[in-house]
Amino acid sequence: MHSLQVDLGDRSYPILIGPGLLGESAHFTNAIRGRQVLVVTNETIAPLYLEKVLAALQGFDKVDSVQLPDGEAFKTLDTLNRIFDTLLERRHDRSTTIIALGGGVVGDMSGFAAACYQRGVDFVQVPTTLLSQVDSSVGGKTGVNHPLGKNMIGAFYQPQLVLIDIDTLTTLPDRELSAGLAEVIKYGMICDAPFFEWLEANMDALLARDPAALTYAVERSCADKAAVVAEDERESGRRAILNFGHTFGHAIEAVQGYGKWLHGEAVAAGMVMAAELSRLRGWISATETERLRALLTKANLPQQSPEDMVVNDYLQAMSVDKKVQDGKLRLVLLHAIGDAQIVADTPKEQLVEALRACGAR
Repeated sequence: MHSLQVDLGDRSYPILIGPGLLGESAHFTNAIRGRQVLVVTNETIAPLYLEKVLAALQGFDKVDSVQLPDGEAFKTLDTLNRIFDTLLERRHDRSTTIIALGGGVVGDMSGFAAACYQRGVDFVQVPTTLLSQVDSSVGGKTGVNHPLGKNMIGAFYQPQLVLIDIDTLTTLPDRELSAGLAEVIKYGMICDAPFFEWLEANMDALLARDPAALTYAVERSCADKAAVVAEDERESGRRAILNFGHTFGHAIEAVQGYGKWLHGEAVAAGMVMAAELSRLRGWISATETERLRALLTKANLPQQSPEDMVVNDYLQAMSVDKKVQDGKLRLVLLHAIGDAQIVADTPKEQLVEALRACGAR
């Protein structure tokens, strides 16, 4: 088992990474302070792992579970109410702990429910997808989507523990594994050039689900994210580099309809758009942009805009993105692979040209 720490003072917490962790009760009892637990999962994950987690929680006084519908389309306030309904119907008090068992949608909604229920209860992240293991489970971002924007309703709320069982990746569909690899590649692009080179050399092993390669990629990604979050917990500055490709990607998700493109797929295309814009500004070379495209191709990820999206679709969706401040859109661009910067002065002409270079009409 590998262990990392997210250093946030009195809100610090460990990230545990390894095989077979779901069934080990000690990890839960060490992190959970009360005697009541609600496991939040979805209809896809429940048949695979819920019983194992419930067995590990047998020592607690009250153990309940709720199953949500699966998919980004259900990351809504209506679905969130199912969690609150169960907490209230089962008379959970302020000592309860919510355990998020699933991917990023389950984790984001569980964390938001924990932040709100009785003005705040503990929660534990047990991510079961690669994307949630390397990204959404770490850092305390929680929330739900709105038809006008992704994750526009939410809170910063840190978990007590992130428990990553690498074995859960054996049941992950190939498409979702690739989607998770988009976020892994992101860390190499924004802050870890040696890791990007490692990914270029080891992508085949990751796609083959080699346990050692997956463990290394998850640990390295979590370490990179933990370092950024420790420096800027609430995204007032440097943490925004974690949004590389996301502003473009969120536009794709919002316009296409949540769930049509997986989050990682949209981020992959968005990273290429951001890289092309960086190239147009003279900050990175065409060779660096092609290295990103080649790695995404290896990972079976898209690099072009959806065929039915036009430039104005992006401009409108991006105008309501969370990264807009004082009427200016902040974008994460590259000065080199491994060196991302936050920019708020992008000329519209260059933005349009970058979008068109990636297939937007």
